[in-house]
Amino acid sequence: MTLKLDDRDLKILAALSKEGRLSKAELAKRVNLSPTPLWERLKRLEKHGIISGYRAEISLKQVAPHIEVFVTVELEDHRSESFQQFERMVDQHDEIVACWAIGGGLDYILNIITRDIDSYQRLIDTLLAGKTGLARYYTYVVTKPVKSRAQLPLHSLLQDDPVSNPASNR
Repeated sequence: MTLKLDDRDLKILAALSKEGRLSKAELAKRVNLSPTPLWERLKRLEKHGIISGYRAEISLKQVAPHIEVFVTVELEDHRSESFQQFERMVDQHDEIVACWAIGGGLDYILNIITRDIDSYQRLIDTLLAGKTGLARYYTYVVTKPVKSRAQLPLHSLLQDDPVSNPASNR
């Protein structure tokens, strides 16, 4: 059963998706609630899995040299066991920071962050040598980030047709 969200819930989620370190007192003030009702709403949102975690956004360029790569993947065959095997392998490599199963002509998109192109190629070689079922892959090196981790479009997602009626997004 899906939890029904009201405007206060959406304000809480929007504020936290933008600033996850807000104190509960500050968050309560921003959404016009006292701390106790805010705390109850947060616990309810967490219990229903709507808030799945809190994280820090880290500027990798300030920490270490790295490259970010997107890789599209096609598997050799499309049996259930092949998908499961590939997904287990993905989970074993920390450099693969995200993986999406997709429809269409390809099977997966991987987001890989690693030290340099050589370490990326070693990872790919490991995947090809292992029993991963990887048939083909295409590499796309990120040259510069343009937009990332934008505030979630919660209100737009909950409207009937936000694209055809953009004035209703305000």
